[in-house]
Amino acid sequence: MDKNLKLPAHIAIIMDGNGRWAKKRNMPRVFGHKQGAKSVRSITTACAELGLKYLTLYAFSTENWKRPKQEVGFLMDLLSDFLDKETKTLMKNNVRLMTIGEIDKMDPKVHKKLISVKKQTSKNTGLTLILALNYGSKRELTLAMRAIAAGVLGKKIKVSDIDEELISKGLFTAGIPDPDLLIRTSGEMRISNFLLWQIAYSEIYVTDVLWPDFGKNDLFRALEEFSARERRYGGIQAK
Repeated sequence: MDKNLKLPAHIAIIMDGNGRWAKKRNMPRVFGHKQGAKSVRSITTACAELGLKYLTLYAFSTENWKRPKQEVGFLMDLLSDFLDKETKTLMKNNVRLMTIGEIDKMDPKVHKKLISVKKQTSKNTGLTLILALNYGSKRELTLAMRAIAAGVLGKKIKVSDIDEELISKGLFTAGIPDPDLLIRTSGEMRISNFLLWQIAYSEIYVTDVLWPDFGKNDLFRALEEFSARERRYGGIQAK
């Protein structure tokens, strides 16, 4: 990859296609999730090596609880296993782990591990890996609006104080810069209730590659396309 490319500071990824990857191979969906975890490891390492600052992965949505109980249980076990096996790697690569979403409503054992690993990696200064877990953007915005309404009723916030900055501070992503690039694998052309506020001006890159097959070269292609785009944020191109 060209070292002179203009790289994003923050990449967000909708990791889609695990089930289809498994189906194409006549395997249960859980095998797709297991292979997808390997892609998480590979892409996180690549982003750390490139010197990127933030990587947000849509790991488990609020809607994913509707999936079969066995599959949900496997996903929780997979996350737990990832935390057990990858903490040393995160420390070695100077990666800080953060989460967005209501992780306190997840399995208590998984929640405890998440808190522990976040604490262990909190002083790392390289890539920040953000896992979106039990996350839904509509839920995030609803909670933020409730908090602002309570502040107004309690006379701690004036209606005139409500602006984009105040709303951003009330989101799970408070203090985190908005994504520069949103990648979606598997070719689906939808956002799936992910970072609806934060991606207002993100560049969007959709690839037909299924997440378990998404590797470093696929990431590099996305970064090359991002570098070639001109971001105008609603303005016009300078002459």
